[in-house]
Amino acid sequence: MIDYQLLTHLESYLTERRKELFKEVLSERTRHFTVVTEDVYQLHNTSAVMRTCDIFGIQDLHVVEEIDGKRIDKEIAMGAQKWVDLHRHDHIDSCISELKAKGYRIIATTPHKDSQFLGDFDVTQKAAFFFGKESTGLSDTVFKQADGFLKIPMVGFTESLNISVSAAIILQDVTAKLKKTQIDWQLSEEEQLEKRLDWAMKTIKSIEAILKRYDEIKND
Repeated sequence: MIDYQLLTHLESYLTERRKELFKEVLSERTRHFTVVTEDVYQLHNTSAVMRTCDIFGIQDLHVVEEIDGKRIDKEIAMGAQKWVDLHRHDHIDSCISELKAKGYRIIATTPHKDSQFLGDFDVTQKAAFFFGKESTGLSDTVFKQADGFLKIPMVGFTESLNISVSAAIILQDVTAKLKKTQIDWQLSEEEQLEKRLDWAMKTIKSIEAILKRYDEIKND
């Protein structure tokens, strides 16, 4: 349950421009789509995907690290780690089960399967887009449990794109189409309030001292 008094208190430390920017950005955020990276080896690729999620309004990024545990490179993400919710998973099976339980279709992005072209993809259903390791792509586990396969049309000699480029192309296309539908794709009012509180706490300097003082006043 959101602490409205705390939200009001913390937002008093923000400029009007910052408060309006938070509301403006949150109005474009969605959990209708989410992104999953599976054992991506190059650190900058996962970080760049996080930045792409922020740019196109995807609130959640799931990172599966069964083989390679990585941190998010803050320089590549360029602050996106403040704005995008990162969910880490040790096993691909548990990640897939969690997303399916939340109503997401598991969409494996791959140019090598008999995949559906991006332009034909149905954006009205919730979808989790899976991107695999640079060298070998997605695991057999993902392919076996996938609800669909998706590919970007390519007409050159090159058979694949960098993961961050693929993510950018797919997310730009599906989010643009989603916003033209009548689907209720935005975060709920409660979710937006929660993120306003979260973002305020992540951006206000001396937040720990401010929270301590707030608790002291509240408990007096």
